[in-house]
Amino acid sequence: MLRNPPPLETFALEIAARLPGGWTSEFHPHPSYSDQFPTADRLWDNGHVDWAVSEFVLGHHAVLTGPAGQELYIIERPLYRNQFLVAALEPPGCLPHHFRGVPEPNGIAVDADPVRASAAITHRLLPRYARAVETVREQARQRPAPPAHRQAPAETSAVTLVRYEDGLLGAPYGSVPAEAHDALCLSGFRSVPDQGAFLLPHESGSVATAVRIQVLANRLAKIGIGLNYRHAATAPGANVVTTARTPRPRTSRTATETALPFPVAPAPAPSLRPR
Repeated sequence: MLRNPPPLETFALEIAARLPGGWTSEFHPHPSYSDQFPTADRLWDNGHVDWAVSEFVLGHHAVLTGPAGQELYIIERPLYRNQFLVAALEPPGCLPHHFRGVPEPNGIAVDADPVRASAAITHRLLPRYARAVETVREQARQRPAPPAHRQAPAETSAVTLVRYEDGLLGAPYGSVPAEAHDALCLSGFRSVPDQGAFLLPHESGSVATAVRIQVLANRLAKIGIGLNYRHAATAPGANVVTTARTPRPRTSRTATETALPFPVAPAPAPSLRPR
């Protein structure tokens, strides 16, 4: 290990001279803190190089450019006097969707000795960098433009599901378009003619009900029908049913007797005869 590591500018020049294919080096000082970010924003790393750039104020960096346009980013490793960090930069001209699903060719820490550092870069970093670049460029060839998500077809009508007071979920016949009948039946709703509605069986749990509603929504969307959800309106003047139990009114015997349509004979007096 070197006692006095070379300055970054010198180190980058020596690395460029030892990498295969002919590389060049460019040194970039940072007069202000914000100057470290234009290049660092292209950093193709999800490890300690990205952490160092985001957590420390860097006075400078160097960029190595390879024969095929490859770019390597070099900085001194914070908190480690005799080490440098080397990472790849994203290839220019590619859009975010070209990188989707491509693992970052994370950077490496190298010793301050240019000979050992260039060997580590050649054997550890450059191969995975080349594979990642090729994958990104292949995706750019196959999908040059970002995926376009089409708008949903306009709704021609809608089905309104109603949650009734008894807990049942359904849709009255009159509010269901004819083309939605099959979708309701295939989603688990049953036609109940005497109640005039499509109803979901009461034994369906909350999870199963949510799944059936989602399935129904998907089926209806494919045929341009919307889905609404409402609670049943309380009928005007309807009594509100409470769960609290009220005491049963006690009725006197006299009131009961007068209410009967026939006379009731009095009960015989108890006998006082000694036995």
